[in-house]
Amino acid sequence: MSEAGGADNLAFNDRIKTYEDYLDTQISEDDLFYLEDQDLAREMVELGFRGRGNALKREDYEFRKRAAEQLKKAKADQAPQVLASEGKDLANFPFLQALAHREKLVREGRLAVIIFIRDYNSKQQEVSGYIDYGARLKTEKKFDQYFLRKAKLLPRPTDLSYYNWDTQTLKSNSSANFDVIADNVSGLQFKSKRDRKTIVVDPHTPQTEKTVRRDINTHEYIQVVLFEHTTHRRT
Repeated sequence: MSEAGGADNLAFNDRIKTYEDYLDTQISEDDLFYLEDQDLAREMVELGFRGRGNALKREDYEFRKRAAEQLKKAKADQAPQVLASEGKDLANFPFLQALAHREKLVREGRLAVIIFIRDYNSKQQEVSGYIDYGARLKTEKKFDQYFLRKAKLLPRPTDLSYYNWDTQTLKSNSSANFDVIADNVSGLQFKSKRDRKTIVVDPHTPQTEKTVRRDINTHEYIQVVLFEHTTHRRT
C-alpha cells in the first residue's frame, strides 16, 4: 500500500494544483539530500526511480484531476441552496420583498431580472442605473447584507448602466446575462444572452411577451423598477 500522498490516496487541494506540486508530495527528504536538485528529483519520481510509491504519469494525473473536479462540482450542484433572503424580516420593505420573492427563480436561471434604481449614494450624490440581479447574486458573496439592511443596494459603474447626476459620470457594461444596446433610436435596451430577446426600458414602448415591467412603490428609494424576463417556462 502506498503512503499518504501516493497514487492510491491522490487528493486535490490548495497545495496540489499542478502535476509538479503532486510530484513534490512524492519526493522524500532522502531524495532531495542525495540529488540536491528539486527538478531532477521530480524527473526521477516521474520515471519511477525515486519517490514514496508508484507515482502517476502526467496524463493519469490530469485524468484523475478532471474527474475529481467534476465530482466536486456535482456535489456542489446537489447541495441545498441557501437563499440570501431566507429568514429575513422584510415586512416593511417592499423592494427587498420583491427581490426575495424572485431570488430562487433567478438563482435557478428560470427568471432574469434587471433592476432600475434611482437614489442617493453615501456622498449624497444622485445616482441611477440598471443592475443585473442574477449577476450580483452570483458575484456578491454577502448579498444577505442587503436583506439585513446593513448595506444598501445601489448601481455601480460596473453594472449594466450607471449614471451619477452630480459628476455626470456615465458607464455601461454587458453582464453574464445581458448585452447592452446603447446606440439605438429607441434609447437604452438590453438583449438577453440566453434567448436573444430584447428588454426595452422606455415606459412608453410595449415589452415583449416574455418581459414584464413592475414599478415598485417603496419608501426605500426615489424610484425602483423591475424588468422580469422569463427564460424558462414556469411549471
